[in-house]
Amino acid sequence: MKSVSIKNIAVITIFSIAMAALESAVVVYLRALYYPNGFTVALRLIDKQILLVEILRETATLVMIWAVAYLTGKKRYDRLAYFLLCFAVWDIFYYIWLKLFIDWPLSILDWDILFLIPVTWLGPVLSPVICSLTMIVLAIVILSARQEVKITLLPKCLLIAGNLLILYTYLYDYSNLIIRNNLISDYANLFQNEKFIALATTYLPTNYHWNIFWFGELIICIAILQLYKVNILRDKSKAIPKM
Repeated sequence: MKSVSIKNIAVITIFSIAMAALESAVVVYLRALYYPNGFTVALRLIDKQILLVEILRETATLVMIWAVAYLTGKKRYDRLAYFLLCFAVWDIFYYIWLKLFIDWPLSILDWDILFLIPVTWLGPVLSPVICSLTMIVLAIVILSARQEVKITLLPKCLLIAGNLLILYTYLYDYSNLIIRNNLISDYANLFQNEKFIALATTYLPTNYHWNIFWFGELIICIAILQLYKVNILRDKSKAIPKM
């Protein structure tokens, strides 16, 4: 691996851990305000202005990660790798900090509200942690290439397909809730819709689509293996002197 990459990885890791502490501290405050009797994924009534601020905070987090990745990487796939690395380390340490701050999650299978855009994402804590570990492996494969990384059509399609399958498992619960109750037409005003609020404040998922999740992970792992063969093994073969 390039020496400069090791230095960059170290700095990005430190940044991500620190940002995770900041993010988890905000969540500690939110839970103290809106879930004083203990956290569940059933949504609480949140003032519209606070909700907009929360969505802006999530968006700002992604922008910050993108900015760090953009400044660190010199080529587009290196920037992608640094983005994945930063996001993954941040996500893992977000849960580590929450455990240290408020002793949550009690189990890696506890459900969490993962994201709010475009609809609420739900999933067990273990799921995003597994995704983050996979992202770290993908980032290392990209950064380990001595030459410019080549991502051909096959691994691109596999990565997209795998991610879409995993995304489906996160969006399924609330998308199904909205569709089943004919709330799509009022999507822009969901948090002012009395019917949606009544449903969301009592909704607790019971089944996560682990079968679809693992299939998505398998497809992504196949793509990573393909990238490893094309890029890392290619570099090794060129490094062997010809007799």
